[in-house]
Amino acid sequence: MKDVMGVIYTGESDARLRELTMTRAIAALPVAGRYRVIDFLVSSMVNSGIRNVGVIMQKNYHSLMDHLGSGKEWDLHGKNNGLIILPPFLTRENVGVYNGLLDALRSNSSYLGRSKQEYVVLSNSNIIYNCEFDDLVQFHIDTGADITLLYTKDPSMKRDEYGTYLSVGDDGLITDIEVDPTRPALQNTAMEVFVLKRELLRTLVDRGVAHGLHDFTKDMLLKMVRDDNARVAAYEYKGRCWRMDSVQSYFRFNMDILDTRIRKDLFSLPVYTKVRDEMPAHYGENVQVANSLVADGCVVEGTVENSILFRGVRIAPDAHVKNCIIMQDGQVHSGAYIENCILDKQAVIKRNARLIGPAAYPIVIAKNVVI
Repeated sequence: MKDVMGVIYTGESDARLRELTMTRAIAALPVAGRYRVIDFLVSSMVNSGIRNVGVIMQKNYHSLMDHLGSGKEWDLHGKNNGLIILPPFLTRENVGVYNGLLDALRSNSSYLGRSKQEYVVLSNSNIIYNCEFDDLVQFHIDTGADITLLYTKDPSMKRDEYGTYLSVGDDGLITDIEVDPTRPALQNTAMEVFVLKRELLRTLVDRGVAHGLHDFTKDMLLKMVRDDNARVAAYEYKGRCWRMDSVQSYFRFNMDILDTRIRKDLFSLPVYTKVRDEMPAHYGENVQVANSLVADGCVVEGTVENSILFRGVRIAPDAHVKNCIIMQDGQVHSGAYIENCILDKQAVIKRNARLIGPAAYPIVIAKNVVI
């Protein structure tokens, strides 16, 4: 795996996440009490032995850049290779938003050119999973494929009018592919992870941009499979995975994490994140906390059920929190009752307020808002 580099593209559509991505990329979304979405991707690469990881950023990247820092938490801060932050290259034509993965790779072609590794693991950043890429890369080499995709059979990953779906033959090669179908007809969902040789990727990017193409999957991969002019293989990922593409999917993932079996599966390999030194969580008298994740730095003096509290959250006496996600430094004042809500950072629920959202469509309170 020393001959493999990683590239993470943080440019997915985030409109359906509404207030949660107004000031941050999907990759920077806080999840599971103390992590960000990108922590799982970078940790998977580090656990696989990949030492050169580039993160391509675009709009709203400041939060993500602050979180990743020098890469110290992932042991990617050495003199050679390490974590490479690739912010948008601004010109008169490029205003910091790429039209697709091909444009993003073209703007960072110098990084691809100066890297020494033979293979690239290329990933989007809106799917949470935790795996080692050793078997995927070995499968790619053994099959002699030009490009290998990672896919899952998990039906919860399917979306109408969104996603890439595959038909895979007995030899592991892709026989059919559909992109953003109205209703997916194929059973296998691509996880937007690709393995290919670095020089082949550079060639494909140059060729694609020269022909006015933008989307790697829709404009290039689809044509490769349809014309049968390249060996495109697929490798099945059998672990758990979640797509972060809506408020509902974000809420569902965090509620799933409260299940100890699911949490044990997801964290079977180490997941690293930025360290924030805090005091241990403090619980007052007559407090009731059930089936919840409470991060360090929290002060809990009320009732908390089936909820996730990030660092520094304060729950006042007589406050009741049920089925909620409260991000860093949020506050729920005395007498307040909230259920099925997502509170972004520093959100405040004032005394005796009452917020109850439907479980299928939780209420989202934006950052720094006082209710």
